[in-house]
Amino acid sequence: MTTSPTLDSARPVRRPAPAGHPLAGAVAAEWTKLWSVRSTWWTLVAALVTMAATAAQLAIYAVNANTDDDPTVNPGVLDVGDVVAGSLELTQFVVIGLGLFAITSEFATGTIRTTLRCTPSRSRVLAAKAVVVGAVTFGVGLLLGAVGAAVARPVLGEWGRAPWGATVTDVLACAAYLTLVGVLALGLAAALRGPVLTLTVLLALLYIVPLSLQEPDITVLTRIADGFPGVAGTHFLAGDTDPYPAVVGLLLLAGWAAAAMALGRWALARRDA
Repeated sequence: MTTSPTLDSARPVRRPAPAGHPLAGAVAAEWTKLWSVRSTWWTLVAALVTMAATAAQLAIYAVNANTDDDPTVNPGVLDVGDVVAGSLELTQFVVIGLGLFAITSEFATGTIRTTLRCTPSRSRVLAAKAVVVGAVTFGVGLLLGAVGAAVARPVLGEWGRAPWGATVTDVLACAAYLTLVGVLALGLAAALRGPVLTLTVLLALLYIVPLSLQEPDITVLTRIADGFPGVAGTHFLAGDTDPYPAVVGLLLLAGWAAAAMALGRWALARRDA
């Protein structure tokens, strides 16, 4: 007697699909949250307007200085990359809002509790936010650098130049700088939680403290100021060789960003959401 196969034996065995990396899911969630709020889009618009206006203004200043009767203030022919780097001094404070509000808004609204329930690992949450903030600020930095160069070049006229290789390098440097400053803002925001307090500390680190150290023109104090993130970033963008090579400025800025992330991770682990 021939037996027919049972329903269970005839049915193909379905193996469970391999689960994706937990960090990938957290990154996808953070990406969705970032682009689902209007503040992100308004921040991008504000950054573009600020960069265009500041680049045009600095270019006009350079043209006026070159056509002034006082030869001691003539900057000569400028690379558009110099104008773009100078424009970041103001524009960066718009862009770092992406890193700052990526977590302070969740503390303010209480949604951080939902985030931590969905992703219990606080290290993973902060790492995912850093990946998203870093990727977005790098892309925004490329766009801002291109916009700044496009605005500055025609305004500079005969007093400007835009060699392709150097301009691309300058735009990439601006994107790298904004990426690290954005991650620095995220780490501090995770530790301090409040947007106003975080922005105050960022202002102190990037400008107020190093400027106060440089003002007396004392060598020791100036060297200390060279270690702060804003000054290190400026040396990197300018391609300086003194007091250290540009790559050292980039590494110093990266070190500050890493230290801020470590501080944010420590604070996030020790305190309740």
